[in-house]
Amino acid sequence: MKDVRRSGILLHPTSLPGRYGIGTFNQDAYSWVECLAQTHQTLWQVLPLGPTGYGDSPYQSFSSFAGNPYLISLENLVELGLLEQSALDVAPDFPRDRVDYGTIYTWKLPLLRRVADQFERRAHAELKAEFAQFCVDNKDWLDDFALFMALKDAHGGAPWNQWEMPLRSRKKRALESARTQHAAAIHGHMVNQWLFYRQWLHLKGFANARGILIVGDIPIFVAMDSCDAWTNPDEFYLDQEFQPTVVAGVPPDYFSATGQLWGNPLYRWDVMKKNRYAWWLRRIGAALRLYDLVRIDHFRGFAGYWEVPAGEATAIKGRWMPGPGADFFVVVQEELGNNLPIIAEDLGEITPDVIALRNQFNLPGMKILQFAFSTDASDKFLPHNYTRNFVVYSGTHDNDTTWGWYRHTATEKERDFFRRYFRTDGRDAAWTMIEAAFRSVAATAIVPLQDVLNLGGEARMNLPGRATGNWTWRYLPEQLTGHVIDRLAEATQLFGRDPSLYEGKDEEAGGQSGQDEKGAGAG
Repeated sequence: MKDVRRSGILLHPTSLPGRYGIGTFNQDAYSWVECLAQTHQTLWQVLPLGPTGYGDSPYQSFSSFAGNPYLISLENLVELGLLEQSALDVAPDFPRDRVDYGTIYTWKLPLLRRVADQFERRAHAELKAEFAQFCVDNKDWLDDFALFMALKDAHGGAPWNQWEMPLRSRKKRALESARTQHAAAIHGHMVNQWLFYRQWLHLKGFANARGILIVGDIPIFVAMDSCDAWTNPDEFYLDQEFQPTVVAGVPPDYFSATGQLWGNPLYRWDVMKKNRYAWWLRRIGAALRLYDLVRIDHFRGFAGYWEVPAGEATAIKGRWMPGPGADFFVVVQEELGNNLPIIAEDLGEITPDVIALRNQFNLPGMKILQFAFSTDASDKFLPHNYTRNFVVYSGTHDNDTTWGWYRHTATEKERDFFRRYFRTDGRDAAWTMIEAAFRSVAATAIVPLQDVLNLGGEARMNLPGRATGNWTWRYLPEQLTGHVIDRLAEATQLFGRDPSLYEGKDEEAGGQSGQDEKGAGAG
């Protein structure tokens, strides 16, 4: 039902519990989904699920189409007969509360290579047929991705634009030779992708059957060192040596006084327009296979983006450039229909053209409660200023946890405003924020699990601008106590975010919704 109020939890799968160093699609993931259902949540938001490299950021992936092999459940491989239990019995003594990416890289990836090497011998006929069909169905991206990763392996992890020129420029003879020379490695990466998709889509189906939708994340830009850039160089601003001439970033903002220099290659939107954004349509289609809804990170880049000359040390010396605007979304609508399953991440320096673009296509924007207390009652992030078509968060993966924010990150002015606004002493700041989000008029409320668990800054997922130490937080199963579960379930029902409350009340809810929208001015 269109106007039903919903809520959900932001938790990246790497943060799930588990014995083998990182959250995976194992039984703990299914227990997590059951917990979401038990607390009446209908949304599970994740970060990008693509393969990660140096820095471990899910926003710097080797592919917009591939999945991260780190997330593959090893226990499931044992169940399928593709891996012996003895290999897991000698696993390193991983920390329970954080991801040790270095050890994952040196221990888990060799195990996955062993699975691929022994696949023909250990897999039964049904699995072999399933793998073969997967390779056929995903040929349009899988062949290039597997070759790309095999070549990265062969070049010691070097970026593709440092390879020898025949491979860098994708000369036919060089690619054919590489496919022969690296056939075993290519096969290994294909097996990994099949296992990832097989496990994730089964978990997604399990969630969907329990009324839970998956909210995914599409970073607007791709990594320079990605199969996307390697296979589509004409659609990016690259020179004859395939080095970027300009790169992406954002100007100075809430997160950084010098802006953020992301370094991603920038799109040649004029070229993309000529082929009706074919690569983007494939990208969004692939995302909607993995997710039910997608948040487009840095939505404002479609209206205008910050262009920084390559080689700059910071993002200060950039300039605003026009994006594709409405033309892009008209084409997307022609492909997907008028009701686009997209959330617009409209944070940062937002100008009227960004708001107009978002509203033209009726896309919900985002409200972040932690941003609400630095000015006055007119602040657009304060709940009394919301309209329905928004997704409200206490914070995101880029924010401190709410308890960490209240105790350390917020200024005294912000803390004072927070206490006066909510008529609280601040001792339960995280749950004050959660209840404010759930109580608000915004149609959707999503909060990070760290806030539900009332954790401090040690549980922060990412600090923008910090090169290392991010993306490592994991929750412990014993932290999800009965008290926490009961409190979340009660808040969900108390503030009308359990869709079962609306069953059989379409006419009544529709009439009330009409009054709300008229009174609040929502489009």
